[in-house]
Amino acid sequence: MINFNYETDFTLENEEAIATWLSNVIVSENKKEGEINYIFCDDEYLLKINLEYLNHDTLTDIISFDYSVGSELNGDIFVSVERVKENAVDFNVPFDEELKRVIVHGVLHYSGYKDKSEADEKLMRSKEDEKLAMFHVEQ
Repeated sequence: MINFNYETDFTLENEEAIATWLSNVIVSENKKEGEINYIFCDDEYLLKINLEYLNHDTLTDIISFDYSVGSELNGDIFVSVERVKENAVDFNVPFDEELKRVIVHGVLHYSGYKDKSEADEKLMRSKEDEKLAMFHVEQ
């Protein structure tokens, strides 16, 4: 089950469509959907988590805590809406697109993809693009 939680003045407009898309992404990676919690927050909230749990004094757009067991994906994914908005401007992409990229990034980490080396980062970007292309909203 995919859950969306809010610690800031923001809500997803299309929770059901995003949850369905993420479920499809998980299946496309031959994984099983466990319980994945998204927590949307601001920079201050995420910085506090970054300091407390990772000892990093930096702003970031996403922090994920992976509790997966075998091929069943479980975890908590914290997303700074403020950081995503700034990144969208910096990368010259719509906010909605950047938000979906960050949202799927966490699931891809749980699926085994890394982004620490240049080669890993290139594969991660490729996977993000592939999964973004799977998103469809019924009109």
